[in-house]
Amino acid sequence: MAFIEAVIQYGFLQKALLTSVMVGIICGIIGCFIILRGMALMGDAISHAVLPGVAISYMLGINFLIGAVLSGIITAIGIGFVSQNSRIKNDISIGIMFTAAFALGIILITLMKSSTDLYHILFGNVLAVRPSDMWITLGIGTFVLLSIFLLYKEFLVTSFDSTMAEVYGLPVRLIHYFLMTLLTLVTVASLQTVGIILVVAMLITPAATAYLLTDRLSTMLFLSAGIGTLASIAGLYFSFTYNLASGATIVLVATFFFLLAFFFSPRQGLIHKFIKKSRAETSAKREV
Repeated sequence: MAFIEAVIQYGFLQKALLTSVMVGIICGIIGCFIILRGMALMGDAISHAVLPGVAISYMLGINFLIGAVLSGIITAIGIGFVSQNSRIKNDISIGIMFTAAFALGIILITLMKSSTDLYHILFGNVLAVRPSDMWITLGIGTFVLLSIFLLYKEFLVTSFDSTMAEVYGLPVRLIHYFLMTLLTLVTVASLQTVGIILVVAMLITPAATAYLLTDRLSTMLFLSAGIGTLASIAGLYFSFTYNLASGATIVLVATFFFLLAFFFSPRQGLIHKFIKKSRAETSAKREV
């Protein structure tokens, strides 16, 4: 009750709540495609690769969105270029490129001589979100959702069978890089909420939870967005009430939802599998 009264009374908390909900939705939705494509490591790479762009933006006094997006896209292209033009496999090129980008970002942040900025960039601080950050998140969220809606079939086909998509004449590589662009935008939108370190958890955990609950992509998208939203709201509540780090709290709530699905999912839950196995063994013994 006190949290609701605080939301009504304080503008900063209203902005934090709206931003958190938007991040929960777009991370949940884009995370579904990341999960289906087996690209969790790429999500981690992009989230870390935006750091040098953010640092350069701060140094030049421009909006961090510009530098972060450019940095993320350049890193994604670099990963593809290395893996396609050498014996190095994709996961190795990801490890090389994103750690190099992250290291460069830390050095640039150090040159800025501002540990406070580094802390907020790495771990987020949604309670300090500015109106401009909220509008940026809204704009990115609208673009991402519209892109998913318009290209749903293309993303669906290329996620499940890229070879078949090529047979149908779809530009698989172009679609892949466009998805990487959307991933970069979502990462940038999540910086203020959960930070670079934890954004991969919001991309993966709600989507993985939804994956345990359904076999249909359309249902998975709605479930993932809903789980991301609930995690954001509950995490913000605990963060505000108990004075905890907002990003870490949101991620822990999302992880709690995942554990519930992992143990109690009607189809894929560990307990369901145990009961099913026990019944099968009992039935086999009776037949003997």
